[in-house]
Amino acid sequence: MRPDIFRRDRARTGLLGLLISTLALASPAMAEPAHGLSMYGSPALPQDFVSLPYANPDAPKGGRIVVGNTGGFDSLNPFILKGTPPWQLRFLGYESLMGRNYDEPFGLYGLLAESVETGPNREWVEFILREEARFSDGSPVTLEDVIWSYETLGEMGHPRYRRGFWTAVEKIEPTGPRSLRITFNTQDRELALIAGLRPILKKAQWDGRDFTESGFEAPIGTGPYVVADVEPGRYVGLHRNPDYWGRDLPLMQGVANFDEIRIEFYGDDAVLFEAFKAGALTVLRESNAEKWAMQYDFPAVQSGEVVKSEIADGKPSGMTGFVMNTRQPPFDDWRVRQAMLLAFNFEYMNDTITGGRQSRIPSYFSGTDLGLRPGPATGRVRELLEPFAGQLLPGTLDGYTLPVSEGSERNRKNLRRAVNLLAQAGWTVQDGVMKNADGTPFEFAVLLRQGAREKQAFINIFIQALARIGISARIETVDNAQFYQRLETYDFEMTDFRRGFSLSPGNEQKLYWGSYGVDTPGTRNLMGMASPAAEAMIDAMLATDDTEEFTAAVRALDRILTAGRYVIPTYDFGVGRIAHSRHLRYPDRVPVYGDGPWFMPDVWWYED
Repeated sequence: MRPDIFRRDRARTGLLGLLISTLALASPAMAEPAHGLSMYGSPALPQDFVSLPYANPDAPKGGRIVVGNTGGFDSLNPFILKGTPPWQLRFLGYESLMGRNYDEPFGLYGLLAESVETGPNREWVEFILREEARFSDGSPVTLEDVIWSYETLGEMGHPRYRRGFWTAVEKIEPTGPRSLRITFNTQDRELALIAGLRPILKKAQWDGRDFTESGFEAPIGTGPYVVADVEPGRYVGLHRNPDYWGRDLPLMQGVANFDEIRIEFYGDDAVLFEAFKAGALTVLRESNAEKWAMQYDFPAVQSGEVVKSEIADGKPSGMTGFVMNTRQPPFDDWRVRQAMLLAFNFEYMNDTITGGRQSRIPSYFSGTDLGLRPGPATGRVRELLEPFAGQLLPGTLDGYTLPVSEGSERNRKNLRRAVNLLAQAGWTVQDGVMKNADGTPFEFAVLLRQGAREKQAFINIFIQALARIGISARIETVDNAQFYQRLETYDFEMTDFRRGFSLSPGNEQKLYWGSYGVDTPGTRNLMGMASPAAEAMIDAMLATDDTEEFTAAVRALDRILTAGRYVIPTYDFGVGRIAHSRHLRYPDRVPVYGDGPWFMPDVWWYED
């Protein structure tokens, strides 16, 4: 099968047209049960669709796929705060009332539910369960299981389930033998869709037990895969359930094709790469374009046993880089954060580490129509921001761009600017050491996972640059469990950061940037930002059904985030790079969201 390679911009342009046309169809919410639900307008797939547009309904079943993770794991429960489970588990063994189509901005179709209905203003949503829905142990899915799952995750689950959606639920109640209604206390068009994506677990498994305790017993779900064998810290093996209840659903045609998915764990990225070269793994995602170009020429690639595929997408760039924790000095001062951006010599680092093959991310929603526009804010974007003008950081209204160096290792001009900004913030060089008025040296640590060698390469160059202006920085490496535990409690000064976004950003933005996350453990607001302006933009996104208003609100949010200087951006991934055994195949059509768990392994298959 040929690699599917095409220009990112072309994919994005096509998807933006789809998004705009979908938004233009926005109409009052449905008045009767339907097969699907969309954020705006009608779902893209008709009621009689036979499969997802990017799945191959004729794909053979069988074979195995072996993937690799770095670090370790100490839990098989992906729905609670405690413990570190393999990240893939919640995508493979669990289902919700509805499932996504990743070939449209935000469209859902019946999975455990056979139909969905919403109120005129989406003030409520009602689902009818499929009579045939079953858990992996063969027991039926009941309304009691569904309601218990919503309540338990909302009250005791990971914070991503507790905040936002659950606090907006007024009540949840059965309306018939197989139907239930969720009524909301807030005007938010997306809540009905979020309700359809909550994982459904088996209540009886947890009778008399503490759901919040982690361990090596996986929650019972309804998904096509079940945990079959485990060796703590080394591997998890999942097998396709031969009695999987949903195998005949249109949503599942050409999906979950492998008999076995095995997740192997390695100490670091270098060891994992060697394992792949030796044939211990059958697939590997690669983020570094330089490594992709220069190091994937080993014998298995030359012989054709390993194939290199590039998968483009049309979603926003998201943000990748190093986040600064503003909950405490010195990163609570935007001038210090700007100084860090100036000292971070991306042009030199990019040339050294990736051969200059990858471009820098300019903003959070860049590469799509949702991203900020260069220069001063104008039109509706400016109107949305101006009520908050007194609290916005410099550049939000007038325009902000990332510092650019001349590309040399010394980066003298930007370092001089950094020193001047630090002086304005009360930091000066005294006897070769950057200190504040109290004589406290400017020192901090960058928290990284063990084995994150590429991240360490970036930070090592950064540390050398900071030393030239009297700042002492160091790398602190910890194992996976410690790393994620410290992220959950915000116990870091600077750390690795990645946020991916959809073309229909919504309530998840509150989890990323909401002030609730400043003090509450387990949110994804790692930087600790508390911005009424950002929250107002998110509210505007959620309340509108107007295309232009939605786009303006996201562009305004992008300005607030970028000019906030919370993250030191690195490079845009550009395309998904997947090296894989020649026996692993994927459909000719790639979803507009590109690569992700919904693509590999979901719609891949094994073929001799």
